Amino acid sequence: MEQFNRTELLFGKEAIEIFQKTRVAVMGLGGVGSYAAEALARSGINSFLLVDFDTISISNLNRQLPALHSTIGMMKTEAMRDRILDINPKAIVEIYSDFCAHESRDFLLENIDFVVDAIDSLGPKTGLLESCVRKKIPVISSMGAASRFDPSMIELVDISKSKVCPLAKKVRKYLHRRGIEKGIPVIYSYEKPIPQYDHEAGAEAEWVSGRGRKRGTLGSVVYLPAIMGMWAASYVLRKLVGKL
Repeated sequence: MEQFNRTELLFGKEAIEIFQKTRVAVMGLGGVGSYAAEALARSGINSFLLVDFDTISISNLNRQLPALHSTIGMMKTEAMRDRILDINPKAIVEIYSDFCAHESRDFLLENIDFVVDAIDSLGPKTGLLESCVRKKIPVISSMGAASRFDPSMIELVDISKSKVCPLAKKVRKYLHRRGIEKGIPVIYSYEKPIPQYDHEAGAEAEWVSGRGRKRGTLGSVVYLPAIMGMWAASYVLRKLVGKL
């Protein structure tokens, strides 16, 4: 396809053919996942499964790619599907507008070639990573992107080498209990999380999809999750064609 000519000049024709045949699941379409999904679509990945339970809200406008005043209230999966199809009308985009929960994980991972884990809820995230390891599905996982300023402190490491990040610590602990010590590449920041500037602004909480749990609100800025998402897309593309 002509629209991928520039990518082909960099990666080669065989790489584009591989991208066209690869089905990628992007789990979580917030600041990290939305940028990863769009970067993959623009690079030639042709088949997607997009998973997110949430709708676009006004608070998403500061960092999430499909968040516009015109899309507030839409399911994130639907808004991201529409963007991808506008980029590549021939793309195959399936959506699942719910949690990647235990009861749905197996069927969601059927016929998936690569997983981008951009989930920020610990239970679904760690369960997904464990399933990818057990099923031998390649995965790239993002750790915490909120409460940080410095993009130079983002790096790609094995989960066993991550440090400082509170989310990464919890993920390591969960995986350790299940006999998984290493083998999962993660994009994370070793910057110490920054305290909220305005306690009142950060004290709000949101209900998580009617599951009876509240999730605290953390400060964030667009470039941190965007960089993580772009790096995740880079990892997928380069891994697929042996450039890592």
